[in-house]
Amino acid sequence: MTERAKMQQFKILLVDDSKSILRALKRTFKSEGYDIFTAESAYEAMEIFANEEIDLIITDENMPGISGTELLARTRKMYPDVIRMMLTGATDIEVAREAINKGEVYKFFGKPWDDLELLVSVQYALQHRETEKENKRLKKVVGEQQNLLRQLEKEYPGISEVTKANDGTIILENDN
Repeated sequence: MTERAKMQQFKILLVDDSKSILRALKRTFKSEGYDIFTAESAYEAMEIFANEEIDLIITDENMPGISGTELLARTRKMYPDVIRMMLTGATDIEVAREAINKGEVYKFFGKPWDDLELLVSVQYALQHRETEKENKRLKKVVGEQQNLLRQLEKEYPGISEVTKANDGTIILENDN
C-alpha cells in the first residue's frame, strides 16, 4: 500500500461494459489500498456518484447508452473535483480530442494498458488532487487571518506596522 493510500482511503470508480476488463482493473489496484467501485454503464456510475464521494474515475469510451466521453463531461459538471481518466480500445484521435475537450481528461490510456503506468498515473493524480485541496484550505486560512488583521488594525491602529533594521531584524519598541 502506498504512503498516500495509508493516510486516506481514496475512492476510485472503474467504468467498463466488460466484466473481464473490470476484474483486470480491480486486480491492478488490489495491492494499493484504494476503495474500488465498479460500474458496467454510465447509468450505474452516476448512481455510485450519487452515493459516494469518488476521488477518481477511469472509464471506457465505447459503452451502450452513454459514451465514456459523455459520462466524463457530466462528471466534470456535477463533480468538478473528481479526477477523470479514460481507458479505451478506440484508437481514433477524435475520441481522445473529444474526451480531453468535453471531459477535461487528466490522462488517456489505450487498451491494452500498462499496469505500472496506470498505477503511477493514478498515484500522481491523487497526490495532485490532495495538493490542490490543501492549497484551497491554506488560502482560506490566510484569508481568515487577513480579515482578523484588518479588524485588529481598525481596533488598534498601527498594530501591523513593523520597523526593521538595515540587516532585516525586527525592532521592538520598549515604552519604558
